Amino acid sequence: MKCPFCGDPNTQVTDTRENEDGDVVRRRRRCVKCDKRFTTYERIDLKMPHIVKRNGNRTEFDHAKLAGSMKLALRKRPVTIEAIDAALDRIEARLLALGEQEVPSERIGELVMKELKKLDKVAYIRFASVYRNFADVDEFSEVIREVQTRPRRAKVSKPESDPEHDLFGG
Repeated sequence: MKCPFCGDPNTQVTDTRENEDGDVVRRRRRCVKCDKRFTTYERIDLKMPHIVKRNGNRTEFDHAKLAGSMKLALRKRPVTIEAIDAALDRIEARLLALGEQEVPSERIGELVMKELKKLDKVAYIRFASVYRNFADVDEFSEVIREVQTRPRRAKVSKPESDPEHDLFGG
């Protein structure tokens, strides 16, 4: 580490401490040449992959944009901010775990849809309708059928009336 006072590259670490969370290391250093002391901070620098859009353009990952699109789909839905933040964290963790420098926007859209499907079915359908750009009502209906949790009940035929068990004597 170069001394900020004299510019000499020879410095010694005299003390090292981590913060409470363990994500920042504070180091006290001493310059060998001018004997001045200074502090440096070391933290993890995780780089999110760049996003490759459908038209081929590349852009930096934008947490605020991702959060905004999820919150728009979840607008007026009974989902807590904590649940949304946890879903966003899972998406970002998956993107980092890929270890790629570039990720297609379609991959992020699929990750968002997977998280929305777990959080709220209506929000999932809202997002899917925009993301998949439905051409007709049939595509929309197909997604609704996909998320329906209870199977449709078959109609039960009504038994013929039994005078013995008929409460009204009919």
